[in-house]
Amino acid sequence: MRIIRVSAVAAAAAAVLALAACGGGTATGGSGGGNTKSTTLTYWASNQGATLQTDYSVLNPQLAKFKQQTGITVKVQVIGWADLLNRILAATTSGQGPDVVNIGNTWSASLQATGAFLPFNGSNFAQVGGESKFLTSAVGSTGAAGQPPAAVPIYSLAYALYYNKAMFAAAGIASPPATWSDLVADGKKLTHGGNYGLAVEGASIPENIHNVFILSKQMGGSFFDSAGNPTFTTPQNVAAVQQWVNFMATDHIVNPGDAQYDQNQSLSDFAKGKAGMLLWQAAGTALKADGMAAGAYGVAPVPVESGTPSSSNPDSMVAGINMAVFKDSKNQAAALKFVNFMTSQSESVKLNGEYGSIPPITSALTASPAANQEQTVLRNVLSTSAVAMPQVPKESQFETVVGTAVKNLFADAASGKPVSAATVKAQLSSAQQQMQG
Repeated sequence: MRIIRVSAVAAAAAAVLALAACGGGTATGGSGGGNTKSTTLTYWASNQGATLQTDYSVLNPQLAKFKQQTGITVKVQVIGWADLLNRILAATTSGQGPDVVNIGNTWSASLQATGAFLPFNGSNFAQVGGESKFLTSAVGSTGAAGQPPAAVPIYSLAYALYYNKAMFAAAGIASPPATWSDLVADGKKLTHGGNYGLAVEGASIPENIHNVFILSKQMGGSFFDSAGNPTFTTPQNVAAVQQWVNFMATDHIVNPGDAQYDQNQSLSDFAKGKAGMLLWQAAGTALKADGMAAGAYGVAPVPVESGTPSSSNPDSMVAGINMAVFKDSKNQAAALKFVNFMTSQSESVKLNGEYGSIPPITSALTASPAANQEQTVLRNVLSTSAVAMPQVPKESQFETVVGTAVKNLFADAASGKPVSAATVKAQLSSAQQQMQG
């Protein structure tokens, strides 16, 4: 998942399209199956580009191609990450959703539990090319184990460390940090004259939860037990959250102003040389849009506590976006045709190439070898040292309550309040009570 800035023009375009994007579409060829000619589908797309308008520019030609091939019209609305989950949850209860929707892959099990999505059982999977069409790691984040997936992968992502080569050279730093202690030491060398060592999105719930999840996993922690019950206040989880927030509070390598960031501002700061390092999912396309040349930055794996990144010592969650079909869509046959089209080899190569993400389609990955250092690093991380977020029904609620707790702690850090183990544990305890309420 990614949090992206929203331009005024794009927001206006989205508002206009919103009127056309509800109600499950229309069809003249019957309900559910049968003839799909002259069908109109509604599609909620996640914001993958530098702006919403970027996504319309990328998607509209592909939707026109799909219509030319099938006669099926697709009306798309691109929705920012700050609003997407709430919009989807509202649609699962109101019945006023689209035919097809993009979801953050970490939400798959939670949304699956609502029963609102068409399950990709054997026959439905066959209509989109079969399970073997997709990377195994990506399919692993499409729903709870033992149940038919609630969605199929369309874009895959992983986290990496981006570093400003010129700032590193000026500070006498020869190579990117491999451990968190290295990152803090390098960050202090880079923090001076209004510039900071690391840029973060302190008010971004997804960015907060993704990073503290990985820190906890590196410490041997877990936010849920084997039965799916929350275990937020374990020593490992408390230490992970405290470490993440203390990059600002005690290490002082993060600008206190970052506590308010939640819409891609950290990317902009990094691109403009206001921060020397950034932890992000496939940032290259957005950095280019912000005017930063590819040669100006390096890309390396995210640091670990110690040792070498691996599946047991992960440095990224398995990030990505899945496509789902609403069960109450009147156009299921057309919707599955559209999903098959969007996850075809040619479209996967095209769309993932536009966004700098990793094709989760096996044939597309083979057909589009890594084009640069960023892609080489991201693909290696995804295949060797990334782990899935908890595939439990309350995963989306977990993201919200713990991500908000971390947001609150960043606000404390920005105002000069100490972020102790006790204050972290209190925030996590409150979050766990909300899960159990």
